[in-house]
Formats: sequence, C-alpha cells, structure tokens
Amino acid sequence: MSKLPLKNVKGDSVGDYEFADSLLVLDRADALVHEAIVAYNANQRVGTASTLNKGEVHGSGKKPWKQKGLGRARAGYKQSNVWRGGHAAHGPRPRSYNKSVTKKAGRLAFQRAFSAKVDQGDITVIDELTVSAPKTKEFNAVLKNLGLDRGGLFIVEQASDNQLLASRNIPNVELATAKLVNIYQILRHKNVIITKAGMEAIESRLG
Repeated sequence: MSKLPLKNVKGDSVGDYEFADSLLVLDRADALVHEAIVAYNANQRVGTASTLNKGEVHGSGKKPWKQKGLGRARAGYKQSNVWRGGHAAHGPRPRSYNKSVTKKAGRLAFQRAFSAKVDQGDITVIDELTVSAPKTKEFNAVLKNLGLDRGGLFIVEQASDNQLLASRNIPNVELATAKLVNIYQILRHKNVIITKAGMEAIESRLG
C-alpha cells in the first residue's frame, strides 16, 4: 500500500491515506498518455478559421487588360491571390481536428498519469473541502493553510456552488470532480489535492 499525506483544511496532518499499489501503473503506457494529451488538445480546437476562395471573392470575370502590348504582366482576373482584395491561396477552411482514443486506451492512460503523480509525491489528500460562502477569501485561506503558493488542482466528488464560485477567480487554481477530471488537468498542475470522497471515487474509476 502506498501512503499519501492526509490533512485537513487547516493544514494539520491527520494521518495517512492508504492507496492500493494494485491500482498503480508505472512501467508502461507512456505513449498512451502522450496520445491522450494530443487528442485532448486537438479536440479543444473549434476549426472555424476560414478564408475566401476564388469563387467567393466579389468581382467579375472580365480580363483587367489585354494580354499583350502594354508592357505589363498578364492578368486574367481581379480575384487573383497576388492582388490586393483577391482570394487567399491555400488558406484555412472550416474543418474538424477531432481525434479519438479508445475507451480502454484512455482508461489506461489516465491510470498511468495518476500513478505518476502518486509516485512523485505530488498528491495530497484532505478530509474535506469546506467553503461556507462563495468568497475567494475563504478559498485563499485554504491555499495558505496547505502551503500552496502556486495553486493546484482540487478534485472533489461533487462540486458545490460555493466551491466553484470561491475558486474560479484564483490564478493557477482549478476545481474538478473525480468523475470528469482528465489527464491534461492532472499533468498540468504540479500539486493535486483530493478529498477523501474524491479519492474513493477515483479509486473506483481506476479499479
């Protein structure tokens, strides 16, 4: 069993949280983690960039001037991409950047990323995350008590309105639920703070 530090919101140590070593994956699936991160970032792209092609630029098909005899370069149409106001050559068009990862590969990649955090000692378990009011001041007090000067990722079983509102304006602080937290969030933050209930939900997700 791996032991993770267990604290309360005041920063006091209240023992250790035992994490089953059978849930750890430390010797494989690095490539799957990379694949999952690439897929996540690709799926955030909306793919709406668009430029006008030759047929979409306003203008007639009349030849600007005759082909020969004027000493100028030949020109066939005013919508040419080399002219100001012309169409874009090979410009972006709306497209989908979506990449898919199989459910089995995604589960193993998540297990590998979480195991790395456990192995590096970057995970702290707290008994509960109590915020009595939707005030940033209260959440900042929790950060100060836990010694998190650079923020971190907080994982809870169910996020309350007070927790979401109190944490959303603090730089480098992110709040996620154990059911929806993803690999990118886990690896993006150095410190990961998980409630006991959230930890049990993640163990169920890993198992």
